[in-house]
Amino acid sequence: MGKLVFGERTRLISKTLFACLAWCASYAEPTTLPIKFSHGRAIVSARVNRSEPLTFLLDSACTITTLHPSLLQQLALQQSGHVTINGIAGEERAPTYKGVMFDFAGLTYAPYRVAIVPSEAGQKRRTDGVLGYGFLRQFVVELNPATQQIRLFSPTNYTYSGKGEIVPFRFKAEIPVVKASIVISNQPPVEGEFEIDTGCDSGLCLGSTFVGRNKLLETVKTHSDEKFGIGGSVETESGVIPVFRLGNLEVLKAQTDFFTKGSPVDEPLAGHIGMGVLHRYKLIFDYSRNRLILE
Repeated sequence: MGKLVFGERTRLISKTLFACLAWCASYAEPTTLPIKFSHGRAIVSARVNRSEPLTFLLDSACTITTLHPSLLQQLALQQSGHVTINGIAGEERAPTYKGVMFDFAGLTYAPYRVAIVPSEAGQKRRTDGVLGYGFLRQFVVELNPATQQIRLFSPTNYTYSGKGEIVPFRFKAEIPVVKASIVISNQPPVEGEFEIDTGCDSGLCLGSTFVGRNKLLETVKTHSDEKFGIGGSVETESGVIPVFRLGNLEVLKAQTDFFTKGSPVDEPLAGHIGMGVLHRYKLIFDYSRNRLILE
């Protein structure tokens, strides 16, 4: 009897180990997914709790995965609490839910919780939600605007051997922050720290304190504009920065929104870098090693 039990356990362990090794082997190869771009921002498709394919904005400045309010009944979600979400023009309190599973062509992602932003119920539904920090933390994410694809790698198995610019970053409230500088003719570079924000379609968005302290509106030709996001809208001045320096890269003629009041980021950060700049490169988000690679 003891031998029989031992044999059953051995077979069970062997089957479990084989399944684990098979899963690890499949995950060792990247999963490639098509993406679309809307207003310069990356949109990826996934199934949620065995739903039909839904669309999600890839937003590195979003600290929690979100779903559109219209999906609440369809996905039969159970509320688990609340969270306060900060946006470009303010903040909003949102309910959170557990038990959500995303499926990307067989590769799964199960966030601890997701949020539903109530104010989005009265707005035009552009996507079904947002993928932020948790998604980017689970995988090494390669975003290639030229081929309109993303590739998802296991952080454990990932190695980089390319010749791209490796930019280290630190996290501030789960958002990557990099050092960079603005170069305007006949002036020394203006240095600052900037959030990486793939959810923003602008090139750069600069806070009013940083703009005023460095007298940027006195040296850059601008016109009146407006930005929209959680909390409402804000008035800005839009112009072009001659050179934006990120690591050893020099981005020429970077479209920039200058905030005349408030800031899209918390002080003392200068602002954030959006897809208007980032779309020029293939991007590799490697959160496990605190680095952004641009090719």
